[in-house]
Amino acid sequence: MSVKAIKMSPRPGVPTVVRVSFLLWLTAVTMGIVETVIRVVYSLSGGPESSGLLIRVVVYTAAVYVIAQMRSGKGWARLTLAVLLGGIGTLSLVVDPISWLATGNSLGEVFAQADPLFYFVAPIRAVHLAAVIAALVFMFLPAANSYFRAAGTVARRTSG
Repeated sequence: MSVKAIKMSPRPGVPTVVRVSFLLWLTAVTMGIVETVIRVVYSLSGGPESSGLLIRVVVYTAAVYVIAQMRSGKGWARLTLAVLLGGIGTLSLVVDPISWLATGNSLGEVFAQADPLFYFVAPIRAVHLAAVIAALVFMFLPAANSYFRAAGTVARRTSG
């Protein structure tokens, strides 16, 4: 991977909606990292052990690379973000709470049964989820669609 591929400053001509989507995706990844750190600290202080640390590190690293590629106008990166992080990632954030409610529990019980970890993680997950949804919306607004179409046309002309 070249340094140019993950350069953080936007190239000229990147529409505002794509730059906003880029920042929102980075916000979502940051919230995931913060949640991971909190879970690790919590488990080290005697709480239940949190698994999947290596998987999270790999996913977040790959996500940052794909997010940078999206900002550069790569259509495959936009599709990857939409499907993997927007679809599957969102499901991973909401499946446990939805399953818990589907088994007959109420929202009132959430707070009655909550442990300290919940009070740290719930607001972070809310920001994470909001950032993902907003990033998806910005990534598919008309100005973004035009940008990705134009970038794809340029890429086809230069490679063919």
